[in-house]
Amino acid sequence: MTPQRFEKIQQVLNRRQPDLTVITDQVHKGQNLSAILRTCDAVGIHRVHAVYDTGYFRPHTGTAMGSQKWVKTEVHRKITVPIEQLQQQGFQVLAAHCNKGAMDYRNVDYTRPTALVLGAEKRGISGPALDKVDGCVVVPMMGMSESYNVSVACAIILAEAQRQRAIAGFYRQCRLPDEEYRQLLFEWCQPVIARFCQARDLVYPELDDTGHLVNPQQFSALANRP
Repeated sequence: MTPQRFEKIQQVLNRRQPDLTVITDQVHKGQNLSAILRTCDAVGIHRVHAVYDTGYFRPHTGTAMGSQKWVKTEVHRKITVPIEQLQQQGFQVLAAHCNKGAMDYRNVDYTRPTALVLGAEKRGISGPALDKVDGCVVVPMMGMSESYNVSVACAIILAEAQRQRAIAGFYRQCRLPDEEYRQLLFEWCQPVIARFCQARDLVYPELDDTGHLVNPQQFSALANRP
């Protein structure tokens, strides 16, 4: 762990947006999923929701460029579950979907807690999702194509969300809860030790101000205990 690496990790965590997220509704293509994760990481999203009736999620690692390590993914079998959970937490849940009442994506207040629902490559947003969302947004099209690729639409819309949040100062101070910040800091700085602790149900040891263990000998003795 170099000082530069530790500083970069801290900077990224300080810009994470806990009240901005994405829900993918049966998006199956690995390259699309990975491009979505990469965009989410770029705008400061640290948790997304993926919905599959099989309960299985597999991004394309080449397209993700490692962003799957930095963005947590919660997998659900039913689209109504993450939508209802987020609405109960005060999120506005908006679907990227072209219908009669859809708003231009630039006319949305993304400084509010917001979840963006993205539909499957061919079918789009599912009926159960449309029945639950608070509204729909659309990216205006000027050509013959009816829509952008789902990952491109995601990037366009989230770029606007980032712009609004930057103007509002949302990236100037850490917005993660303290406990979650400390947990992520440890997992990003010490991923091997974090996995070891998770497998053995151990509390993460304390880090010093360089990202290393404060007392590595004590942790080693604990880890080697029969």
